[in-house]
Amino acid sequence: MKIIAIGRNYAEHAKELNNPVPTVPVIFMKPDTALLKDNKPFYLPDFSDDVHHEIEVVLKISKEGKHIDEKFAAGYYDEIAIGIDFTARDIQQKHKEKGLPWELAKAFDNSAPVSNFLPKDKFADLYNIGFKLDVNGQARQAGSTKDLIFSFEKIIAFVSKYITLKKGDLIYTGTPEGVAKINVGDHLEGYLENEKLLDFYIK
Repeated sequence: MKIIAIGRNYAEHAKELNNPVPTVPVIFMKPDTALLKDNKPFYLPDFSDDVHHEIEVVLKISKEGKHIDEKFAAGYYDEIAIGIDFTARDIQQKHKEKGLPWELAKAFDNSAPVSNFLPKDKFADLYNIGFKLDVNGQARQAGSTKDLIFSFEKIIAFVSKYITLKKGDLIYTGTPEGVAKINVGDHLEGYLENEKLLDFYIK
């Protein structure tokens, strides 16, 4: 399986990092070694002093497809989850300044915590799903899928033009505003609607 992530898919997040709002999806990838499951603790890496949390809705691809038409794309995922795209912001900034890829800042081990998945038909409206991240009991990020720049279907269609999607692949669909540094001892709790699905500590 592979992890495909979408950058700058909420306008306010793009603005908070002084990035332009994209006109086509911004894509990067994480290896399977980035996955962190079962609410296991996340250990801060020694190569960064500025790791940020980015809470996201995650899609799980349910069947193989390439060159998927947007009008059929909804048939290629049937479960969603909440996940975090941990980002070494200091490394990312240095790479952005030099026009280099983001992988060292985004793809490191355990940088993609993910919750258990829920059937998408549990949600009355996939484009009005609230999600949020609390840190140490305080609200830190809150978003809604109604504010996505690129819809789930548009993302699937776009990615599949370049990369064949396979069953079990995960797509992290972007983060709302409010990203911030994490510290040892922080308690992270992630919610999809009002259901807590992520609950783990920073070590």
